[in-house]
Amino acid sequence: MNKRILVTGAAGFIGAFLSARLVREGWDVTGLDSVNSYYDPGIKEDRIRMVEAAAGEASGSFTLVRGDLADAALVERTFAEGEFDVVVNLAAQAGVRYSIDNPKAYIDSNLVGFYNVLEACRHHPVKHLVYASSSSVYGGNEKVPLSESDAVDHPVSLYAATKKSNELMAHAYSKLYGIPATGLRFFTVYGPMGRPDMAYFKFADTLRAGGTIGIYNMGDCRRDFTYVDDIVEGVMRVIPHAPEDCGTGARYGVYNIGNSEPVQLLEFVDTLQRVLVEEGVLPPDYDFAAHRELLPMQPGDVVETYADCSELERDLGYRPSTRLEDGLRAFARWYRGYYGF
Repeated sequence: MNKRILVTGAAGFIGAFLSARLVREGWDVTGLDSVNSYYDPGIKEDRIRMVEAAAGEASGSFTLVRGDLADAALVERTFAEGEFDVVVNLAAQAGVRYSIDNPKAYIDSNLVGFYNVLEACRHHPVKHLVYASSSSVYGGNEKVPLSESDAVDHPVSLYAATKKSNELMAHAYSKLYGIPATGLRFFTVYGPMGRPDMAYFKFADTLRAGGTIGIYNMGDCRRDFTYVDDIVEGVMRVIPHAPEDCGTGARYGVYNIGNSEPVQLLEFVDTLQRVLVEEGVLPPDYDFAAHRELLPMQPGDVVETYADCSELERDLGYRPSTRLEDGLRAFARWYRGYYGF
């Protein structure tokens, strides 16, 4: 395999860390990202600089194309000029709650944008298309841990529905046009330089500002928090292993990538608060009890996510392993340094 790769969403959380890893390992990376204002574009620009710095010290290269995945002409031109061996599609409109108030953003990015990628892969064949799905496709499934063989027919948010649609679209294009495609169902990714709309980041911002954090479902939720480096390692393992015929005539596969250790939300909050104090983000005498509120379940949320990663371990010898405390401590250290206090 040559080493020309397109990473869509390269200014995003996972996309930037993956791109930095790729250039360090000698890949010539083209990133495509609109760098939109869904959250602070400043963090996205800093991620881009991080990748560029990594490329400056490595044998690989990084080129950023600024544009929207829903722009079919731009996507076609990028593919025609890039002659990519591999595509990793991470660009998407993220967020469950945001999809309730802004549904069109999900149609444009997650459906139209992904269609454009599939069409480009059809006309400019690649050795492997790897794309981001999500643990949200499991909806309200009560059987845990969640396995790739479980039914995913009852999404509880539009975001989840678009990710399930991506899996169906990828299978159809693989069947029709021979595109080797692997979907990755990510479970609650966190870490330094992450998304400010994620709970751990919002909690840190809110507590620093003296506000009150809302803990949904009265704290009775469990999440399979997965550290960003573990996610990147999983993607790197998948890239060189395009799937064989899955039994339907399509070269198609799906993997869970999660930590396989779900944590109750109250335990998560306690751990985050402790490391924020220990790393100097919050003062030692911070009154946490006065700054938290238990709230009911929110529309689109699920009670528990818990990944069965045995297929990833069986096929590629890998299972995420970063402890929650270690990952949150890395975030807290970055947060303090980034905001300069």
